[in-house]
Amino acid sequence: MTVNDWLVGASNKLEAAGIGTARLDSLVLLEDVTKKDRAHLLAHPEMALQIASLKKLDALVERRTKHEPLAFIRGKTEFYGREFIINQDVLEPRPESETMIDLLKTLLQHKTPHSKVQPWNIVDVGTGSGALAITAKLELPGSEVTATDIDPKCLVVAQKNAKKHEVDIKFLQGNLLEPVFALCTQTSALLCNLPYIPDNYKINQAAAMEPRQAIFGGPDGLDLYRQIFDQLNRGSVRTQFVLTESLPTQHLVLEDIAKKVGFKLQKSEDFIQVFRLEG
Repeated sequence: MTVNDWLVGASNKLEAAGIGTARLDSLVLLEDVTKKDRAHLLAHPEMALQIASLKKLDALVERRTKHEPLAFIRGKTEFYGREFIINQDVLEPRPESETMIDLLKTLLQHKTPHSKVQPWNIVDVGTGSGALAITAKLELPGSEVTATDIDPKCLVVAQKNAKKHEVDIKFLQGNLLEPVFALCTQTSALLCNLPYIPDNYKINQAAAMEPRQAIFGGPDGLDLYRQIFDQLNRGSVRTQFVLTESLPTQHLVLEDIAKKVGFKLQKSEDFIQVFRLEG
C-alpha cells in the first residue's frame, strides 16, 4: 500500500468516527511510524509502506477512532516549541497555557531579581507533566523553580520531562502550596494552572479520557483556586505575582477571590489572569 492510499483510507475511517482533524492526525501518525517528515511524505505519495508499518499504523488509527487523545497515542506533545512526554496520568498541556509563560517573561525578564545571590523563585502549583515549570526554567535562565503536585504519578512524568530537557527543578508531592511552606517564605511568582472546569460541564470524548482530577474543580470550577488563595492568606509563603488559568466567564469571580486576600488583578489575557500582591 502506498502513502497516499493509506492516508485516504485512514482519514476516511477517522472522519467516520467523528474526528474533526482526521487527515492531520493520520499524517502525524504516519510521520511518527515512518520517521519521515511531512514534506517528504506529501512529495512521495507513491512510496510503499512496509507491512510492519501498516500493522502499527492501523492499530494507532483504531485507538484514535475511540477518541483517545493523539498525545496519549503518540506518548508526546508539543508545548512552547518543545516536546514533552505525555501519558494517561497527566493532562495534555494546552496551547492556551503558553500565554502564562509569555506573561511571566514580561513580568520578570526586565526586573532585577531580589539579589544576585537570590534569583527569581518560581513555583508551579499542580505541575502535571511539568511543562510549565520546565518551560519557565528554560525561558528564564538562572531562575529557581519548584513544582508541586498531589499525584505522585504526575511527578514521575514531570521528572522524566525535566531529565529530557536537562533542567534542575525541585519536585514536591502535596496539596497545592503545602509542600512549599517549609522551604521558602518569598517567591517571585506562582504559576497556577489548576483544574477549573465546573463539575457539571460537558467535555468532549477525548478530554473525558484524561485524568478527571486534573480537569474538574468543583461546582463552579474554582474550588482549588479558593484553596490556594486561602493558603497564601494563612501560610508562610508570600509571593509578588500569582498567574492563573480559568475560563474567561470565571474571571470576575476569581478576581473577587483574589481581592479578598490582598491580590489585585494586574492583567488579563485570554484564559490567563495576573494578580499582584497589594502593598
